[in-house]
Amino acid sequence: MILLSSVSKKFKNKTAVDNISFQAKEGEIIGFLGPNGAGKTTTMRLILGYLTPTEGKISVNNFDPLEQRVDILKEIGYLAENNPLYSEMKVLEYLQFIASVKNSNNYAEISSEVGLDDVLKSKIDELSRGYRQRVGLAAALLGKPSILILDEPTSGLDPLEQEKIRKLIKKISSEKTIIFSTHMLSEVEDIASRLIIIDKGKIVFDGKKPKGRGMVEKLFKKLIRE
Repeated sequence: MILLSSVSKKFKNKTAVDNISFQAKEGEIIGFLGPNGAGKTTTMRLILGYLTPTEGKISVNNFDPLEQRVDILKEIGYLAENNPLYSEMKVLEYLQFIASVKNSNNYAEISSEVGLDDVLKSKIDELSRGYRQRVGLAAALLGKPSILILDEPTSGLDPLEQEKIRKLIKKISSEKTIIFSTHMLSEVEDIASRLIIIDKGKIVFDGKKPKGRGMVEKLFKKLIRE
């Protein structure tokens, strides 16, 4: 479970996250929406303990992300927006390396689950963007984390690859807490069970996904005004 209580983050004269509070429970797939610069990535980095909140408190499975960073990272799988990988390594070598860091031995199971069996002997820099995203997702899943934080997991992918990644996220969602950010509102309609919309650092909506095709976009446009 993730709990944020009155959390703010300021960078010099800019408030990136402004007094936000929410709770994310097991089994929820939360679509985290907002325009560019709204505070989505900053919020994710605060949860991970990469950033220190200016105000407020964060708890992840009853751990403090700052004081108990090592314990937190065992609980969370993270796919960053730019998906940093060791491109000179082969896929299998990379997954084995990450598995050793996480004290995990389930890399064969995970690589099969996300559809990497055919490229295990390929160098990462030879892969398509879609397959590199799969490698990043596989790395996030190693160690069987209870929480997944995915920052724009389908960004830059073609429609077929987007659909494959969405199916993977839905497939692995049982008994996990998943927070994913995206600019594709149709993606939220497909896989999210709950929406959190943030604008200018403030949460402007937190609730169940509205039903009906196009209703997420309608809600977003109503709440976010330039």
